[in-house]
Amino acid sequence: MDKKQEVVLNFDKYVRSVPDFPKEGILFKDIVPVFENIDYCQKVIDVMVDEIKENNISFNKIICPEARGFLFGVPLGLIFKVGVILARKPGKLPLPGTIVSYELEYGIESLEISEGSIKPGDEVLIVDDLLATGGSAKALGKLVELNQGTVSGALFYIELTSLKGREALKKYKVISLAPIAD
Repeated sequence: MDKKQEVVLNFDKYVRSVPDFPKEGILFKDIVPVFENIDYCQKVIDVMVDEIKENNISFNKIICPEARGFLFGVPLGLIFKVGVILARKPGKLPLPGTIVSYELEYGIESLEISEGSIKPGDEVLIVDDLLATGGSAKALGKLVELNQGTVSGALFYIELTSLKGREALKKYKVISLAPIAD
């Protein structure tokens, strides 16, 4: 069995489904156990690296949203030796920057990046733990484009296919390791 098959087959062992979090009616995918098992976590990161290489994605920066996107974005930045842009909730960064709002399954949220994080011409890979409706990933793409960068692709550990987030990201190459109908 190869690493990708192992990651997908062991998905249910390391990702907990938590009903009614953060709001009633939401089935939250808790990835904390992924990081509690370093061997499985390493396999997930290895498969992400393989997927980036197999899909010939060229990038010189990674953008990831707080907080769970950071967990995948930073190790990938270290492996590929590229800068990592941390997109945070407004007011959490020490310097002002660009803010974009988006809709979630359960409300409206905003993300901000510091001014100067993305330079004109930067090729940026979006990295996050989960693709649901595509709202946060689309907001990340907008942050990149507003700062004159180009989105080279979007990489996710989990994709909830029933929520059709991929449709919101039609103009980007989208890769997910564990697409699930949930």
